[in-house]
Amino acid sequence: MKKSLLTTAIVSLTLSLFAQQDPQLTFWMYDKQSFNPAGAGFDPNHCVTLIYRNQWTGFDSSPRTTLFNYSGNYGVNNFKFGAGLTFFNDQLGQEKNNNFRLHFAPKFDLGGKTVALGVTLGAMNKALGNDWIAIDDFRQDDAIPDSRQSQTAFDMSFGAMIYEQGKYYFGVSATHLTAPELDELNFKAAQHFYAMGGYNFPVGSAPITVRTNALVKSDLAAPPAFDLNANVLYSNLIFGGITFRPGDAISPMAGMEYCFAPKASNGGRTTLNQCLRLGYSYDITTSELRNYSSGSHEVFVTYCFNFETTPIRSRHNNPRFL
Repeated sequence: MKKSLLTTAIVSLTLSLFAQQDPQLTFWMYDKQSFNPAGAGFDPNHCVTLIYRNQWTGFDSSPRTTLFNYSGNYGVNNFKFGAGLTFFNDQLGQEKNNNFRLHFAPKFDLGGKTVALGVTLGAMNKALGNDWIAIDDFRQDDAIPDSRQSQTAFDMSFGAMIYEQGKYYFGVSATHLTAPELDELNFKAAQHFYAMGGYNFPVGSAPITVRTNALVKSDLAAPPAFDLNANVLYSNLIFGGITFRPGDAISPMAGMEYCFAPKASNGGRTTLNQCLRLGYSYDITTSELRNYSSGSHEVFVTYCFNFETTPIRSRHNNPRFL
């Protein structure tokens, strides 16, 4: 019990320090739309991603985050847009958070570059359990619930992004624009602001690409937090790298990206393209939590697919030559 209380106290202090109520992910670059709705449809294919994070192992009630999202591209005549959905569950002891979000991002071509404006509409749910152990039976604190409590509120986010596929991207966004308030739980979500960017550096004629990513997070009430990442992709198959979060952790990572040979069907007119990405990261804690935790683990897997249809060309023959 003491360990659980210590976890809650330290986590609360850490969340206050970094001003973050959104879940923390090392593989955030594979889930851009959760931090910036303009990232919906960033990949040209339809992609389904699952991320699981076990943070600060060693505590009885360490934070655990499970995230699922879908992202895809669509078009109606000349109007192109990305669409997606995100669901994530975040648990910390007696506190459980469930968030459901729908993303919509119209896209515009700007001289070979893509400009996207995105909006997210969703619901935020928070629940507090009642499995508490009173230290002093003769004292009753009204702030400690004696029954399970749960409340849901509307949530909204907005973002903008410019990118050139396979080369670079840059975006800014604001989440929790409506500042959802759960009065029954004495909780109000703070508006969060993000800036993200990345650039890919091919290394000469070698089958190596150095990929850089950066994420800045702030609620304007505390100093911003940074995620700085660099990883190397070899032969479009294997990658390895490291993420640095000043004052928090150093996170080595490794994984693979594999695209299957296209499968043709329907007389060769329809082709199915498929790619699989997966990775693992380990956070080496650099804050005071290192005295109590052995680190954090995170895994992700992404499956992308796309159908390409070759149009049937009509041919006309002159009956004179039949």
